[in-house]
Amino acid sequence: MSAPEPVRTGPGVLLVLDGWGHAAPAEDNALALAHTPVLDDLVSRGPSTLAEASGEAVGLLPGTVGNSEIGHLVIGAGRPLPYDSLLVQRAIDTGALRTHPRLDSLLEEAVSASGALHLIGLCSDGQIHAHVEHLGELLAAAAAHRVRRVFLHAITDGRDVADHTSATYLARVTDLAAEAGTGVIATVIGRGYAMDKAGNLDLTERAVALVADGRGAPAASVEEAVNSGQRGDEWIPASVLTPAGDATIRDGDAVLWCNFRSDRVQQFADGLSDHLRATGRTVPMVSLAQYDTRAAIPALVERADASGGLADELVAAGLRSVRVAEAEKFEHVTYYLNGRDATARPGEEHVCVREEGTPDYVARPRMNLDRVTQAVGEAASRSDVDLVIANLANIDVVGHTGDLAATVTACEATDAAVERILRAARNGRRWVLAVGDHGNAERMTKPSPDGTARPYGGHTTHPVPLVIVPPPGAGPVPSLPGSASLADVAPTVLRLLGHRPGSAMTGRPLL
Repeated sequence: MSAPEPVRTGPGVLLVLDGWGHAAPAEDNALALAHTPVLDDLVSRGPSTLAEASGEAVGLLPGTVGNSEIGHLVIGAGRPLPYDSLLVQRAIDTGALRTHPRLDSLLEEAVSASGALHLIGLCSDGQIHAHVEHLGELLAAAAAHRVRRVFLHAITDGRDVADHTSATYLARVTDLAAEAGTGVIATVIGRGYAMDKAGNLDLTERAVALVADGRGAPAASVEEAVNSGQRGDEWIPASVLTPAGDATIRDGDAVLWCNFRSDRVQQFADGLSDHLRATGRTVPMVSLAQYDTRAAIPALVERADASGGLADELVAAGLRSVRVAEAEKFEHVTYYLNGRDATARPGEEHVCVREEGTPDYVARPRMNLDRVTQAVGEAASRSDVDLVIANLANIDVVGHTGDLAATVTACEATDAAVERILRAARNGRRWVLAVGDHGNAERMTKPSPDGTARPYGGHTTHPVPLVIVPPPGAGPVPSLPGSASLADVAPTVLRLLGHRPGSAMTGRPLL
């Protein structure tokens, strides 16, 4: 038997299909319901495999759904990275969080000034940006320091968890406060306002005005606040549950941000910091985990080191890359894939496709896919570009709406875009590695606490497809291993480029 033909190396395309998960066909599986002949052919004819993109395989707690941030971090690092949620949980389990010197100092400062503690965070158990149970540990610390007034500024979800479940999570917040012996829900607002990251400052300003100045609609109860929303939990309007002025932020108070993930809360954190400073209020702030804010907000839990990944290896090899994505996912193919480094490396070009006006993902599930595809094709045609890295956002972003029909359309549009990109890659004599970063559209419903199946726009624990398409004339690519993880992507990309994986990478080349 002759030895298998060696894999031809050369320029390529790393294509991340955001939210492209794998699950058995079902009535709520948008990917299976969609007409996607190109993706179906890639997976069926291979070489392809399924890659783990959730839980311990990528550095999350066991059974935790994957997400775009950790997905791109691990794709870029070539190894699992202990995610912020895992590091926070370790700090809770060991008792290190409750006794953290920085937390002690913040609480003691509030007590000595007879001030209040303001806890701000997403109230759900989605484990993407926050976990409601973390509030219990922080409330217990406040109670131990005898902080008399503790105000909870609740951000409702409806995206990482099933919609219309915020009342259940806010009831849990009330229980946690009762168990700790301190804390009341002071304000409620949907994450659409409080966790915008696309620069829609008018949305962020509503959240800032609510928390800082108590500017919102009065609500006699949590139920009244929740029921005031006409567009689901994500868009619950600013609501104030305490008497006028009671829970506004004043000199001597302290603020603790409770999300462990930075990207969707940092615009709010910077906005609140700017507003307090502009209005002459001096208020110390601490975040549960490290944030990428303009304001200096010290963290209770630091990040894992993500250096030595694909970006560093491309620089070391003198290889040029072009990064392409819509604004929604642009930082994922730059900042996160580069190990949480916002600096463009030598030989790295950025192409960010921005939305004009307010996006409506249900009405326009194609988003700006045509412009993204064109940019990928243009980069793939250049002889001076070794690697094109692109994110096609539609499957995930539209999937987050929970609208099954719109998500099916997004899947079909993505399929057509992949066909165009494959054609451009062939013309440029490039290989293509296509991979999901986490699951989403393959499950569009989820049981609510009462057991009723509800539209679900969140992520899943399902594996993601990983496919390699060789360049023209390369001959067949050897079969891929039956199991893989996102940590194997960077080593495989470097192998296809003709370079060895970096020493920091524990993932394996799949070829």
